[in-house]
Amino acid sequence: MARNDDRRAALADAGIRVLAREGARGLTHRAVDAAAGTPRGTASNYFPTRDALISELVARIEQRLTPDPAVHGPLAQQPPTRALFAAYIRDVVARLRADPDISLALFELRLEAARRPDVAESLGAWRRRGFDADVAFNTRHGLPGTRADLALFHYAVDGLMLDRLTVPIDPDTPVDEIVDALVERLLP
Repeated sequence: MARNDDRRAALADAGIRVLAREGARGLTHRAVDAAAGTPRGTASNYFPTRDALISELVARIEQRLTPDPAVHGPLAQQPPTRALFAAYIRDVVARLRADPDISLALFELRLEAARRPDVAESLGAWRRRGFDADVAFNTRHGLPGTRADLALFHYAVDGLMLDRLTVPIDPDTPVDEIVDALVERLLP
């Protein structure tokens, strides 16, 4: 089959929506076709197995969460301070909040990874690459924080996102205020 990157991306986006709205059990080739508005069998032509479909969803989530150069360019011009670190964390949270389906799909994939070693392998490899890239970015830009500090921020942001996407314990506190408090308390 000829490679059609636009169709592939549209199918992956539909898969993300299905995963976010129906959970891992609802993620089928047929459901992806329905969500994408494509003829039945299209998703399975592009992603012949469930593992191939999930791998494509992970890759598409990575693409959609890629930092915006228009945001990061000006930030990179600032001196490396705790305030700049907080700005980068706020950007991460903003990207995760921009499309709740992305974050919900990620949580669904994490739950699925607890039950399926192949999903754990694919998702775990992506998460570790992302974490290593975050550590390298932090080091390259002279930002404060060690590898262990950055791990704490990953844990905190995951918890913050889960809270805000489900049943927030304190919905009236602005997210940026929470991020600033995390930076102040977690970063030496």
